[in-house]
Amino acid sequence: MEGVLYSGLPREAAKELCLQPQGSEEARAFVSAFLKRSMPKKKDEAIQDVLTRKAVVLEHHCRRRKKPKRRKTKTFTAKQRRELGLFDIEPEQQRYELFLPLHELWKQYIRDLCYGLKPDAQPQMVQSKLLKADLHGAVVTVTKSKCPSYVGITGIILQEFKHVFKIITKDNKLKVVPKINNVFSVETDGFISYIYGSKFQLRASERSAKKFKLKGTIDL
Repeated sequence: MEGVLYSGLPREAAKELCLQPQGSEEARAFVSAFLKRSMPKKKDEAIQDVLTRKAVVLEHHCRRRKKPKRRKTKTFTAKQRRELGLFDIEPEQQRYELFLPLHELWKQYIRDLCYGLKPDAQPQMVQSKLLKADLHGAVVTVTKSKCPSYVGITGIILQEFKHVFKIITKDNKLKVVPKINNVFSVETDGFISYIYGSKFQLRASERSAKKFKLKGTIDL
């Protein structure tokens, strides 16, 4: 039985499979080339030494793909943004009527945020939502101020920074009003909320995680 299992292939079958006879020069050349490819770091003498002493375990070395380095996106610094005038509003664009659609969008945004602003809505809930809402497009009025010239300024908020509001008034004047020492009122569908600017010196993106006291203070 063993003679049948381990007998050599017939010549016809060997020719069809393109097999070289054992001990031929072609077979030796193939084995030598195969071993050099499989063990590129070893010299010919080392390969022959391994063949005469022990069995050769051929391993497949996978080439590790280098992960492409992520390029960090370069952003402008605050100084560069100021120098480039990215926050500047051109004089021809400083017109109140241009921003009325923005105000309408803001009102709809607040209605959705406050679940419709129904007449039975609790004022505290509306106040808490407004304090964390985006105020770009809101109509605000300066009701109290340590500087009398700011009192009565009313307009649409075009830009909110950490310390100031940029407001466009109905007479097409762009006002830069500091938050500190000023109290602002915001009216939405009959609900009036007050913002104490001294307690409100945050960027718009930072207010969503800020906890505000709903009870206002009388100090400016």
